[in-house]
Amino acid sequence: MCLGIPARVIEVIGDVGIVEFGGIRKEVDASLLDVKPGDYVIIHAGAIISRLSPEEAKETLELWEELIRKLEKT
Repeated sequence: MCLGIPARVIEVIGDVGIVEFGGIRKEVDASLLDVKPGDYVIIHAGAIISRLSPEEAKETLELWEELIRKLEKT
């Protein structure tokens, strides 16, 4: 199974994007899509593979937070 991680684009320098998820910033490959700071995206295997609307991003990030809370309780 593949897992795509939702993130917010902080900065784009050429084909490299700086994204943030859960307070962590990471460099990823931004060559597959035209993205700009503030965009919400899905990261898979170190690359931005799709863009999310702000509504989709909010819903997805809330689900991730809920999952993390439940995992922390176990």
